[in-house]
Amino acid sequence: MQEAINTVAQMMALAARTAPKAIGKDYLEIKIIEGDNVARLADEMIRYGESSGRPNYDRDGTNVKNSQAVLLLGLKHPVALGLNCGACGFATCNEMSNNLKAGDEFSGPLCVWRIVDFGIALGSAVKTASLFNVDNRIMYRIGVAALRTNLIEGEIAIGVPLSATGKSIYFDR
Repeated sequence: MQEAINTVAQMMALAARTAPKAIGKDYLEIKIIEGDNVARLADEMIRYGESSGRPNYDRDGTNVKNSQAVLLLGLKHPVALGLNCGACGFATCNEMSNNLKAGDEFSGPLCVWRIVDFGIALGSAVKTASLFNVDNRIMYRIGVAALRTNLIEGEIAIGVPLSATGKSIYFDR
């Protein structure tokens, strides 16, 4: 099964990379982890949840620990689109860019259109997993732990754990 999971993870990465992006600019970071790095990620999720008091990191960390691989997606240095649309909460793209700050989990503000691109790439990736019947679930908490352990770089990240068992481990938790 591991070889099949790895192949699907690579196809998911391909789907994310080739997903449409505003004015064709790609700021995605994509990484596939397995084995010891999956265990390391799961351990950090549980540790961070305990130390921060944030709920459900233990639950999701246990899911990750039982996964065969994890696809990590991040946005690294996404440049504002330049529309001055105000959707980010600032009047101009320059104003938004000049206010970037690191938060406890992610950095921001970020251009809404780059976040839309990120969501489309993520959707393309999980659609690909679905086409191959690989169980998966989009997890915000994975992104937090992946950034904290330097498994991926970026201002924001999300993870998709992958599993192939008789019943999805990501539901009825």
